[in-house]
Amino acid sequence: MQYSLLRKLREKPFFTVKDLEALLGIQRGSARLLCHRYTKAGLFIRLKKNFYVLAEAWDAFSQEELLRVSNFLQVPSYISFTTALSFYEVTTQVQRDFFESASTRRSERYNIKGVVFNYYKLQEKLYFDFVKERELFIATREKAFVDALYLHSFGKYRLDLSAINMERLDRKRIDILSARYPEKTRNVIRRICGI
Repeated sequence: MQYSLLRKLREKPFFTVKDLEALLGIQRGSARLLCHRYTKAGLFIRLKKNFYVLAEAWDAFSQEELLRVSNFLQVPSYISFTTALSFYEVTTQVQRDFFESASTRRSERYNIKGVVFNYYKLQEKLYFDFVKERELFIATREKAFVDALYLHSFGKYRLDLSAINMERLDRKRIDILSARYPEKTRNVIRRICGI
């Protein structure tokens, strides 16, 4: 089979067995077998059940493409915490090949070829205030900060407060968002933000 034909799969960030079936004009079972074989041979990378990416494409993915993968690996989810704060340039802390998201499903960690995708479970009532920006579901900058302080207040997250530029955050908005969070978190927010 001509690998050049498979390169057409790069038009999307990832592809399914059905995409391969349509591209090559083969049966579903044959497409599944091909995905299995090509994954074993290192030509495809399996992201999760029935979703793949070309290995050569993965190696060339930009930061933004990896953020899209982050949205995709666990649905529903939105990018938050230090990853979102870095995206908005609120923190000087940059995490290479490490992406954090909030989800209502479960806390989980994926390691795909050395790139780590970390998901923190939030209660339904705390799963709000995110936007779709540049095809990414991402927390607003204040929500990312409050999410991080929420986990931090319970000792489940390390946040480098000295790296945060508080001038880039709206303290009134933080105060409004924090109303849904437990008292322990609100106390930490009041102390740090002076609100």
